[in-house]
Amino acid sequence: MVPMAQVRSIASLALQLAILTALIAAFFVRTPQVSGPSMEPHIVSGEYVLIDTLAYRFGGTPHRGDVVAFEHDGAVPEVFIKRVIGLPGDRVRITRGTVYIDGTPLAEPYVRYADRRSFPEVTVPPGNVFVLGDNRANSEDSRFFGPVPDRDLMGRAVAGIWPLAAVGAL
Repeated sequence: MVPMAQVRSIASLALQLAILTALIAAFFVRTPQVSGPSMEPHIVSGEYVLIDTLAYRFGGTPHRGDVVAFEHDGAVPEVFIKRVIGLPGDRVRITRGTVYIDGTPLAEPYVRYADRRSFPEVTVPPGNVFVLGDNRANSEDSRFFGPVPDRDLMGRAVAGIWPLAAVGAL
């Protein structure tokens, strides 16, 4: 028989962990649902994604290849999830579907659905990033609305969390 004091101790610990988990979830992560095919095949429409909201808040900076979430004020403000391609000072251009950074082709093993369109060279301003969807032919991204200010970044997408088939690191 387990002593009552030990049962209370375990119950208290479980309650404290549940409260801590709820606080962390409420203040340090977000879980938006993806709408649209722009990040396919890595993130599909309808999938819920875990966003680390502390990633860039205290001096952290985005890196090329990070999958980020940001709010975009279009006709209807919404959360976008895209991949960082260009960093401040980078010259980004796209020629017949190949992305060039400062004149060098960018290796992009995550792009499965090629887009043969071109985009003129732009220089990413300080405090901004240039983002593209992995499914280039079906993505509204920096080619359409320009570089994204760092202040608009909600955080870094770290994992798919629902449905169960999507669970795992991005």
